[in-house]
Amino acid sequence: MTSDDRFYFNLLKKEVVASFAEEHRVSSNIQHWKGNEIALFQEDLFAKVKASVSEKWFYTYFKNEAGKLPRIDMLNLLSMYLGHKNWHVFKKSHNSSGTSTNKRVKNIYILLAGVLVLGVFWLFWEKENEFTFCFVDQLTDRAIVQTPLDIKILQEKESPLVLKTDNLGCFRYKTTADHITFIIKSPFYKTDTITRYINTKSNEAIKVASDDYALMLNFYTSGNVKDWKKHRRQLDDLISEQAVIYQLYNASIGVEVYTKEDFIQMLTIPTTSLKKIQILDKRIVDEKIVKLKFMVK
Repeated sequence: MTSDDRFYFNLLKKEVVASFAEEHRVSSNIQHWKGNEIALFQEDLFAKVKASVSEKWFYTYFKNEAGKLPRIDMLNLLSMYLGHKNWHVFKKSHNSSGTSTNKRVKNIYILLAGVLVLGVFWLFWEKENEFTFCFVDQLTDRAIVQTPLDIKILQEKESPLVLKTDNLGCFRYKTTADHITFIIKSPFYKTDTITRYINTKSNEAIKVASDDYALMLNFYTSGNVKDWKKHRRQLDDLISEQAVIYQLYNASIGVEVYTKEDFIQMLTIPTTSLKKIQILDKRIVDEKIVKLKFMVK
């Protein structure tokens, strides 16, 4: 394999990995890919160019340094995966002037010299750090995607910034600070405060503990309970005698205060409105609910 061939093939691999990582939650370092990631890539390649590669081929040419280029038909397929007509067009698009490897090396030296000069100026500029976090259920180890988590980012000398996780259960945040502190809040998961520094783990999966009380209330409001007497006893154990319970209404028309008995009565009558109850907030003391806010959608 010539130095030119090696240069362009390594460039092709790098862009293939980057393109695949944009649409799938995989490491940008191909050395971290295992069987599942390779299988996903094979499916994606087939979906886009109606052809695939074997796992042996993948290890030979992608995870290891091969001594020769793959066949031209495979190079064409990978180029098509990136949106190019073929391997020749891919190379041409990255070297339209036809410069040689030696000239590229000279340009690299010139670029490095420029980088050294700019490095002095870089010291006077604040670096922007990007943090990425994804959240998984502590018990199931699955991404939390059914209900977005509320993320409150605490900022020094500024008001908190409130975000929500995306459809993958993740959020991203850029800051010039070297750390981030945020609060996780959700109707069905325990509130937690997280602090991370950029030099430790800026991209990671965070396990979140489910809120058993919220899940139990959600079960009770689903209206699928058969034994309503047992249902009433369980709610009586769950809610404090001194609990303060509020029903909020849309359009800011006020609130209504419920006693514990009134609230349990509402949850133990199987009506169509029961399934429309949404728990907004709660407070737990000594394993009892002492404060609760809800609304009926």
